[in-house]
Amino acid sequence: MRATSPAFRENAAHALADKRLQKALVFTRPAFPSRRAAAIAQLPEFEQLRKTGRDIKDHTLANLDFYLETWAANVERAGGQVHWCSTADEARAAVLAICQRVGARTVTKGKSMISEELAINEHLEQHGITPVETDLGEYILQLRREPPSHIIAPAFHLNREDWEESFRASHTDLPPGRVFADRRDILAEARAQLRARFLAADVGITGANFLIAETGSTVIVTNEGNGDLTQTLPRVHIVLASIEKVVPTLEDTCTLLRLLARSATGQDMSVYTTFSTGTRRPGELDGPDEFHVVLIDNGRSAMLGSPFQPMLRCIRCAACLNHCPVYFTVGGHAYGWVYPGPMGAVLTPTLIGVDQAGHLPNASTFCGKCESVCPMHIPLPGMMRHWRERQFERHLTPPTARAGLRVWGWFARRPWAYRLITRAVAAGLGRLGRKRGRFSSLPLAGGWTGGRDLPAPEGATFFARYAREQRAGRA
Repeated sequence: MRATSPAFRENAAHALADKRLQKALVFTRPAFPSRRAAAIAQLPEFEQLRKTGRDIKDHTLANLDFYLETWAANVERAGGQVHWCSTADEARAAVLAICQRVGARTVTKGKSMISEELAINEHLEQHGITPVETDLGEYILQLRREPPSHIIAPAFHLNREDWEESFRASHTDLPPGRVFADRRDILAEARAQLRARFLAADVGITGANFLIAETGSTVIVTNEGNGDLTQTLPRVHIVLASIEKVVPTLEDTCTLLRLLARSATGQDMSVYTTFSTGTRRPGELDGPDEFHVVLIDNGRSAMLGSPFQPMLRCIRCAACLNHCPVYFTVGGHAYGWVYPGPMGAVLTPTLIGVDQAGHLPNASTFCGKCESVCPMHIPLPGMMRHWRERQFERHLTPPTARAGLRVWGWFARRPWAYRLITRAVAAGLGRLGRKRGRFSSLPLAGGWTGGRDLPAPEGATFFARYAREQRAGRA
C-alpha cells in the first residue's frame, strides 16, 4: 500500500468535502461506543481484566525472545514451519516462494492488517497469482480497488448504495435488474460468488490475533466464518503474524479474548474464535497438509526499550478509532497508510518514519478518550507527544509552526507578559464581537473560522477571574 501520510492535510480536506463519506461517518459514529459501553456494563471485572491484560503483554514483551522461541519450537513440533522475516521484503518473498513451490494460482485470504502492511495482494498479482479476499468488507474493497479505512470494519466508509453499485458493476453474470431488498441480499450474493473460490484455492492466507507459546497455536477471531474456510479447505495454510502477537499460555489468551470483542464490537465473544495448531493429523477430515507461519518484525523490535514499547501491547480492537473525534471527522483513508486513528498516529511514524507520517501525531485533540477506552492501557496521547517532540527536534515541523512555538515559549517564560497580552486580546475581541457574539473570520484564526465561528470573549481571562475569586475567598 503506497503511503500518502505526508499529504494528510490535503487528504483531510478532501474527506471533509466528500458527502458520501460524511454520510457514512455520521450514520456509524454512535454504534461502536454504545455497544462497547453496554458490553462492559455487563462485566463488573472489566477494569481488573484491563490491568491483567496489560501485565500479560508487558511480561511477554520483557521476555519476547524466550516466548517467540518457545512458540516456534511448538509450531515445528506440530508439523508447521516458521519463517523468520526482519523486513517486509523478506516476508513477501517467503509468501511468494511457498505459493510458487506448490504451483498456486488462486489464494484465498482472511482479513489481515499485516497483509495490508506487506502489500501481499499486489505482490502476488505481479507474479501471476490471484488473491481473493473473503471477508465481506475486504471483498467489496477488492472489487473497488480501495484500501481498508478501519482495522476491524474495513469498508466502514461506504454506504449501502456504494456496495450495490460495485456488485452490479463486478458481478456481470447476474441479472442487472436484481433487487437488493436488504443487507442479507448483499451477503448472499457475496457468498455465492466466493463459494467456488474457496473450493478452488491452492493456498489460504490468514492473519493471527494471538500466537500461543505454550502450544504453538495461532488464533483468529471473525464474525463471518470465512477465516475457517480459508485455513481448512486449501492444502497449504500461511499465517501472517507480527512478533508482538505472541502470548505465553492458553489462559492468558482467554483473558485477552474477553477484552478484545467487548472493546471492538461490543460482543462478549466474536462469533468464530479459531485455534489452529500445525497440519492435519491422520484421520482428520479438514485442515492443511502444510502449515507455515511468516513471522514479521518490520521495525517492531526497534520499539522495544523505547518510549513507544507500550504500542506493542495493542490487540487491534480499534476502540481508540471508534471513540476518536478526529477519526470520525475525516475517516481512515485520510491517515494515508494501513493504520488510522490514534493507534496509527503512533505506529505509522514508527514503521515508515516520522518524516513520512509526522502530520499524524498532530491530528489529535488530546482529549484522552483513546487512552481511557484502550483495553491495554496504552498511553496514546503521551506517545503522540513524543513524536511531536521528535518532529520538532528534526526540524520537520512547518516554519510557521516553529515560529509560533518560539513566540509561545517566550510568553510562557514571562508570565507577566502572558497575562498582559491575553487581557488585552480578550478585551479587544470582546468589544469587537459584542454585537454578533462571534467571528466568522479573523486574522491568524483561519484554521478555526474556516469550519466554524469563533465565539467572542464575554469577560476577563481565566487568570483574572481566578485571582478575583481568590480575593473574595471563593477559590
